Amino acid sequence: MNKELLTILGLAAIGSVAGLIGGVIFLVKDSWARKISRYAVPFAAGVLLSVSLLNLIPEAEHLIGKKAFSIVLLSLLASFFFERFFASLHHHEHSKIAEKKASIPLIIFGDTIHNFIDGVAIAAAYLANPTFGLIVAFASFLHETPHEIGDFGILISSGWKKTKTFGVNFLSAMATFPGALFVYYSAQGENFENVVGTLLAVAAGVFLFLGASDFLPEVGEEERGVKVWKKSLFLILGVGIIYTLSLVFPDL
Repeated sequence: MNKELLTILGLAAIGSVAGLIGGVIFLVKDSWARKISRYAVPFAAGVLLSVSLLNLIPEAEHLIGKKAFSIVLLSLLASFFFERFFASLHHHEHSKIAEKKASIPLIIFGDTIHNFIDGVAIAAAYLANPTFGLIVAFASFLHETPHEIGDFGILISSGWKKTKTFGVNFLSAMATFPGALFVYYSAQGENFENVVGTLLAVAAGVFLFLGASDFLPEVGEEERGVKVWKKSLFLILGVGIIYTLSLVFPDL
């Protein structure tokens, strides 16, 4: 196995499997996990939206031209319809746990698809630019942490044992690796730019959907002990970090 592939798989592990830390914290002390999630969600919203608009879409357009925008739109709409009619791609609201109990298999399925897409995004970004791949892995890790807190909370509240909850979520997180491998082997040869550009556009559409529809609305919801202005600061911090990285690495 060559160094490039090992690096991609390592970034995939950071982007998804490492995100299980949120669930582990929930198992140890759920009150800590809830506090983390309250600030991680707005921070992740800023990161996801910024990565999509400042990095993924421009790079996709550079590789495959204006059709990248059509792919982003189709990907965003597909994410909406998938979540609306099949399974949720993201869930982190403990207040809705009761509504989720009856659809646990769909939640796990949606989580697995989501992790696969994270792997696709990380590998495509790395192949376009290694530093870009690191940034996308970082973005994936940030939105996976509150996501896993929500997953663990739903399963535990439904009567699942801690070991089973961790095991199922760990296996779901492993779907990141097939996603990364799919991109790596599909992008070999003359089709490199078309494959990578298309997949970056797909990832941008999914990230935009998650950031704008799942995360951003929560920034405006005031919770006990957490003011909206505090959440907004973390949103701005997420945007600021990605924007700064774009200035430091202008080739991204």
